[in-house]
Amino acid sequence: MRGVTCLDNIMYVVCRRSSTIRLYNTDTFSPLDVVINVDGMRDPLDIVVCRHDRQLYVAEWHCIWRVSVDDKSYVKWLTTQSMPDIFIVESLSLTSRRLLVTSNPPSLHQCDTTDTQRLCVVSFPGYVRSVYHGVETTHGTFVVAYVGTAKREDHFAVSELFRLCHVLNTVSPISYY
Repeated sequence: MRGVTCLDNIMYVVCRRSSTIRLYNTDTFSPLDVVINVDGMRDPLDIVVCRHDRQLYVAEWHCIWRVSVDDKSYVKWLTTQSMPDIFIVESLSLTSRRLLVTSNPPSLHQCDTTDTQRLCVVSFPGYVRSVYHGVETTHGTFVVAYVGTAKREDHFAVSELFRLCHVLNTVSPISYY
């Protein structure tokens, strides 16, 4: 199992090297008769759900799939090759209609779920080896779990990052710490 998310008493699960999203009842944890098959998805890494638009977002190494909870339709929603700076997706989190993507090289990419517009990019200093997960707080900062600190490259840490700018409206990304 690689990722789990829940909506309306249904748990959605993605597994390694699988093109299906499995559904379970959250009260009994029993599998439902329905699975969502996403043709083209090969090795999902993580999954989140947006309660506003009832869409699942499924991460793979170089793309993010958007899957409708209601009609089971899907689309390759975002590819990292289409970004000005190519990156590998590590994990996802979602706050309101903003998808936060942790990636390698170590960075955070905040995207608007309504139009795939990248809202901001947070880059990390060279001593940060890997960013494992990030979430956006209700007051607009990011909490990030990572490995590699200024003192030791093998130290694990969690930090709150304060946003310095709000929107990317330029063609090239703005990077900041």
